[in-house]
Amino acid sequence: MYSQSMLLITIQTYTKRNKSQDSGIVEMEELPVPQNIKISNITCDSFKICWDMEPRVKERITHYFIDLNKKENKNSNKFKHKDVPTKLVAKAVPLPMTVRGHWFLSPRTEYTVAVQTASKQSDGDYAVSEWSEIIDFTTADYSTVHLTQLLEKAEVIAGRMLRFSVFYRNQNKEYFDQAREVHGNHMLPAVKDNSGSHGSPISGKLKGLYFSCNTEFNTGKPPQDSPYGRTRFEIQAETLFNPKTNLYFGDFYCMYTAYHYVILVLAPQGSPGDDFCKAKLQALDITNNHFLTCTVDEEAGDGALVFRHAQDVILEVIYTEPVDLVLGTVAEISGHQLMSLSTVNAKKDPSCKTCNISVGR
Repeated sequence: MYSQSMLLITIQTYTKRNKSQDSGIVEMEELPVPQNIKISNITCDSFKICWDMEPRVKERITHYFIDLNKKENKNSNKFKHKDVPTKLVAKAVPLPMTVRGHWFLSPRTEYTVAVQTASKQSDGDYAVSEWSEIIDFTTADYSTVHLTQLLEKAEVIAGRMLRFSVFYRNQNKEYFDQAREVHGNHMLPAVKDNSGSHGSPISGKLKGLYFSCNTEFNTGKPPQDSPYGRTRFEIQAETLFNPKTNLYFGDFYCMYTAYHYVILVLAPQGSPGDDFCKAKLQALDITNNHFLTCTVDEEAGDGALVFRHAQDVILEVIYTEPVDLVLGTVAEISGHQLMSLSTVNAKKDPSCKTCNISVGR
């Protein structure tokens, strides 16, 4: 005859065994929760992750579950239950482990990550640890490797080169009044907005002044319409672009239209802007590239410089230093202010095959 205590133990053991059989998880010593998580080697579409793990349980761990979420998604569904797989499942490999994938990682984006260790059972289910603490990190900008890929795509559609003679910058009249009255007759560099590729290393970081140089095909002169204002500053190309200026490729993008934009940076040699660009961007030969060139007119024989721009892309040229208004002319254009063509904080079309590369947009 069983005592009351023996009967209770028997029932508990039976029930516990049946629950294990029903769930497919074999009862075993609990797996340790990953501790002291570290994120390193962060790029625009990858990172390395590692954590402390007890040596005595390493051989039992077959997989890692990784819960990765964009930080702004406050209502992200965390996988709380041990029998539910997480978003990323990886076979257990020596740490640190590289997590890579442009389909779920975007440049310049804040993420949260948490980790479970898991042991795959004979029936295919997993025994898992509790979730680790949540760690925050931010992915990086495009590297020079990614910018080179964008550059090569832009070169394909740049088209033939047309001659031009002036750079121009459109703003409203009040902008130029302020330059005269407040800034000592100078236009001052401002931090670049977030237009273009999300991973561009110059957005929100590089200071400069936007200029245009595209010309109308039939006249060879700047167009009389502009998205940015009806007052225009024009300056001879040689003043900003000459053999003492370095040229860099900055970005290639479109805004859900047929037009494609190429951002170039002009930086006087040795300037702070030049130092920034040397570390972040792809330098171009000013005499031989697909977008903007400055060459000596061999036929004239007087050392005069000749300037050309690409016909089939819209160039946005950023000059990194202040510009004195006395170096050019300010006048009102005869055309219209076409606000719909403005690229201020314009978002890149992520579906365009012409200007996207295989990393986060």
